[in-house]
Amino acid sequence: MFAMTPEQRHLRAQIAAHAMWAKCDDPAAHTAPAREAFLDRFERQVDPERVLAPEERARRAEHARKAYFKRLALASSRVRAAKVAGRALGGGRDAA
Repeated sequence: MFAMTPEQRHLRAQIAAHAMWAKCDDPAAHTAPAREAFLDRFERQVDPERVLAPEERARRAEHARKAYFKRLALASSRVRAAKVAGRALGGGRDAA
């Protein structure tokens, strides 16, 4: 096997993903275990001992999930703002 560049590895991964999805009859069912594990993470976070009532655990988990995605949005916003500031100062891809 020859050494692959990062671009070639990326293309190989994309080919494999498209081939898998081309054979998949029910995409939602195929990804259900991953979604369930992802969401269970928040229930474990808010109630690791499993002492809360299921309704209260679900309520808290929903807020933990929302906080997680808001943190991602904030980080993304900061990166975008930094890129804009860099371009305004003459940096970035467009400056050459």
